[in-house]
Amino acid sequence: MNELAPQQPDGPTRIPTSEYLRLIETGVLGRDDRVELLGGVIVAMTPCDPSHATATMRATFALDRAVDSRAAVRTQFSLVASQWSVPEPDVAVVPGSLEDYEHAHPTSALLVVEVSNSSLKQDRLSKSRIYAAAKIPEYWIVNLRERVVEVMHDPDPATALYRVTRIATAGETLELTALPGARVAVADLLPLAR
Repeated sequence: MNELAPQQPDGPTRIPTSEYLRLIETGVLGRDDRVELLGGVIVAMTPCDPSHATATMRATFALDRAVDSRAAVRTQFSLVASQWSVPEPDVAVVPGSLEDYEHAHPTSALLVVEVSNSSLKQDRLSKSRIYAAAKIPEYWIVNLRERVVEVMHDPDPATALYRVTRIATAGETLELTALPGARVAVADLLPLAR
């Protein structure tokens, strides 16, 4: 006798990166869906309010100036971090040039930046672990609530944690770990104070 399939699965079904990218390629998921794959789960991204948009563009411009032609700066595009995660970081500094990614998303980054207000908990917990496991050497959270940048570097892929974390404030300058000499003022990453 054939057994019937259970009514409820034993656990959630995880979607691998290959299937997620296929959903995008075939048009099942589009840019307007505002989702990303985190740990095998398709997650809705929080809406972008004006302060988030401004901080994202400020970070993009500041990093573009800082890295010049030594790397490429991508804004809110997919990063294939693992077989289970395709986050869309607000800003990513990736090796090479933009043309290197015409046919495939990057699988590595030199720096990832998330601008955070309502997504702060997810950026600190889920995304930091995804980026550390992917060996991203440095991760910044532009914390709009407290007007600081949370800086993480020295990833430990085995534990999916960053070994070094610190808070940077508006008077400081940050130097990219992977690109010595590329510096950004913390004030250039934050929206203007009201």
